Amino acid sequence: MSIRLRLALQFGLIVGCTLLIFSLVIYAFTYQARRTLFTESLLGRAQIVGHVYLDGTNRADASRVSYRRYLRQFYRTLPQEEARVYNSQDSIVFYEGVLRTKASPGRLLAEARRLGWSVRHDAAYHQTVALRYRDAQRGTFVVIASSVDMDSERELGNLRLILLVGLLVSFVIVGVGGWFFSGQALRPMKRIVNEVDSITASDLHQRLSETNGQDEVSHLAQRFNSLLDRLETAFAGQRTFVRDASHELRTPLTALIGELEVALMQEERTPAEYHRVLRSTLDAARLLKDLANGLLQIARASDDPSQVPLTQIHLDELLLQAHEEIRRRHPTHRVDLEFSEADASQPTDPFVVRGNEALLLSAVLNVLENACKFSTDPPQPIVATLLTTPHAIRLLVRDQGVGMTLEDQQQVFVPFFRAENVRTVPGHGIGLPLTAKIMELHGGSIQVRSRLHEGTEVELILPVS
Repeated sequence: MSIRLRLALQFGLIVGCTLLIFSLVIYAFTYQARRTLFTESLLGRAQIVGHVYLDGTNRADASRVSYRRYLRQFYRTLPQEEARVYNSQDSIVFYEGVLRTKASPGRLLAEARRLGWSVRHDAAYHQTVALRYRDAQRGTFVVIASSVDMDSERELGNLRLILLVGLLVSFVIVGVGGWFFSGQALRPMKRIVNEVDSITASDLHQRLSETNGQDEVSHLAQRFNSLLDRLETAFAGQRTFVRDASHELRTPLTALIGELEVALMQEERTPAEYHRVLRSTLDAARLLKDLANGLLQIARASDDPSQVPLTQIHLDELLLQAHEEIRRRHPTHRVDLEFSEADASQPTDPFVVRGNEALLLSAVLNVLENACKFSTDPPQPIVATLLTTPHAIRLLVRDQGVGMTLEDQQQVFVPFFRAENVRTVPGHGIGLPLTAKIMELHGGSIQVRSRLHEGTEVELILPVS
């Protein structure tokens, strides 16, 4: 079922139920009002009967003649009207109309004598009322009057017909109107669907047309345009990543192929020449391995955080482990470690964080590796400082190397980006992007501050466990 049809049906059902309840309430109030009015009319007839009987002659025939004359002067005769007067012994002393041979209405008489008056609804429109009538000389009587409310039956029948026809016409109008207005309301949605169908992966620059309104459809178009912005950025980053990765992979492969082709061009070569070719190809293979490992780590750091195993890690011990590895890789560089002292308000293990040990070790190694690679010659000391705050642990790595410009700092987290002044230094440009992803995965952040020819400071921020 389409949304348009569902909206039209729901709208019609709500309005139809409302009109039906409203019609039933009108009919119920009208029925009750006419019944009450007819009851008052019968009570008035009962008073007339009592007045005529008591003020007239003792002969019943004369009383009936006087009663009929009184009705002709002031009232009209009611359909199937009956009137009876009962004395204190529940015997009929006066009647007008058809005297039906049936038992005395003892309960009705008893209620009238006790309460002053009583009413009984014999059928839908037939009523019988009993009225207590007292006279100082002749005692207490009970006057009973009954009739059929033909006027109410006719008028309520007309009212039922009017309400029924009105409901049917209203249902038709509401159905047609609901179908039309639901189509009008869903027209922007249909336009959005058509525009979305025209957007493909090759033209993600297209956007949905937005209105100046503040309705839900406008908000949907704005959110979808924001999604397209993110998708376009992701696709552009993916294309750049694939292009740069292909370029980086092609360089060592080209060196490998070139060296092997040159080695095969000559039938005989000295062992020293073969040794040089093997060493060159080994260096290119190691370069390929490092690049492949970096790409794998980036993919791993981009995983869903819920799928990465996290444990309690002592960051100070991790920094010492990274320091030992950097000394092995760069024995000519000096890396000094500094640890802040924990005060009494801090926990016993102030450097404990929750994270993945392999990923965090890779992030720290990347930062220290960059500091060593981009240091000046002769290398200046590199300082790694581990600080604790009430809510975070900070690792600051400062070097006095070549530094970078402000424009380069804005792109250091783009995979395979390398600044102009360090293109001669071996590397692939994936260290800092990988570190940024690892920090994001652990709920932390990375900041880079640098000035050209004055050095660089990289700060890793991790939340306290």
